[in-house]
Amino acid sequence: MKRDAVWNLLADAEKIYVTSGKKIIVFEPESAEKEDLLKRATGRTGNLRAPTLRRGTTYYIGYNDELYETLIIE
Repeated sequence: MKRDAVWNLLADAEKIYVTSGKKIIVFEPESAEKEDLLKRATGRTGNLRAPTLRRGTTYYIGYNDELYETLIIE
């Protein structure tokens, strides 16, 4: 999925959690800087990073043990 399609997918989300190493960055698309969000949500090839999980209107992009442990508990 390329950048334009990624934005179309994520633009209506309530929240987006993107992992960057051990950090978890939280975006709210309506107030987020589009280029910063796309830079973090896509990989070097410009495609949506994997894994990507949608739960309701929230997206989880990338893998981080802490993030997925939180999802299991909820």
